[in-house]
Amino acid sequence: MTLPYDPTQLRLRKWQTLAALLAVGLKPEQSTIFFQSAVPAHTELMWTLSSLSDPDAKAKLKLGLFSYPVLQAADILLYRATHVPVGHDQAQHLEFARENAKNFNAAHGQFFKEPQTVMSPAKRIMSLKDPLLKMSKSHQDPRSRIMLNDNPDDIQAKVKAALTDSIGGISFSPGARPGVSNLLTLMALMDENGRLEEQIAAESKALSMRAFKDEVARTIIKGMAEIKTKYDYFIDVHQRRRLQDVAALGNQEARRQAEDTMVHVRRLVGTEPM
Repeated sequence: MTLPYDPTQLRLRKWQTLAALLAVGLKPEQSTIFFQSAVPAHTELMWTLSSLSDPDAKAKLKLGLFSYPVLQAADILLYRATHVPVGHDQAQHLEFARENAKNFNAAHGQFFKEPQTVMSPAKRIMSLKDPLLKMSKSHQDPRSRIMLNDNPDDIQAKVKAALTDSIGGISFSPGARPGVSNLLTLMALMDENGRLEEQIAAESKALSMRAFKDEVARTIIKGMAEIKTKYDYFIDVHQRRRLQDVAALGNQEARRQAEDTMVHVRRLVGTEPM
C-alpha cells in the first residue's frame, strides 16, 4: 500500500495468496492462516514498539516504509514466537525483532522472549531477467518470476526468455554463470529424482541453451502440476465459501491469540482500559 494500487486487485490477490497457501499444503487444522489486516492488534503493538525503537531511516521515506521493520517485529512478537524460519536475506529483520523485544523488556519488565532464527534450507531463487537479483513478485517485469498460478505456456515463455549467457555448454557456476546456474537450481528443486545442480549440469552439458531451457520448463511444469491443480480448485468461484471459512476461522484464532498478548502489553505500558 506504499505504492499506487487498485483496491479491487488487492482483494483478489488476498484470496489468491490464501488459495496458494492451501495449494502448497498448509492445513487450517494445523496452522493458523489469517489476513494480517483482520487483526488490529498488529498495528497497536507496532505503535507501542515504535515508541521504544529508533530505526535509522531518512526523513523523506513514507511512514509506511519507515515503520515497516517495526510492524514486522510486531507480527512476530504479537504471537510470542520463539523460533522463526527465515531466508538469509531476512535474518537482519529478525535481529531487529529481537532488539524490539529487548527494548520492551528493559522498559517494562521481562515479557517477550527473544525469537531465535531458524535458517530455511530452501535455496535462494534469482530473477529470470536479472539473475543477480532475488526473484520477487514486486519486480516490474512479470517475466522475471514464476507464479504458482502460471499455466504451462506462461512458464515455457518465461524460461525461454530467461537471461543466460553465450558460453557453450551447460555448467553450474553461480559466480561465472548466474543465469544458467539459477535455471539449474530451479530444475533441481523440481527434479523428481532429487538430482543436484552439478549432476543435472553434467548430464546436460552437451545440450544447446534452447534445448536446456526446454528441459527446465518441462521439469518445472511437471513439478508444479499438482500445486497448480489444487490452486485452480481453491481459487474457483464455487470454492470461495471454502476460502472465506478458512479465513474466518484463522482470523478469529489470530485475534484471540493477539488479544491475549495485548492484554499483558497494555497492562505493562499503562494503556489498559480504566
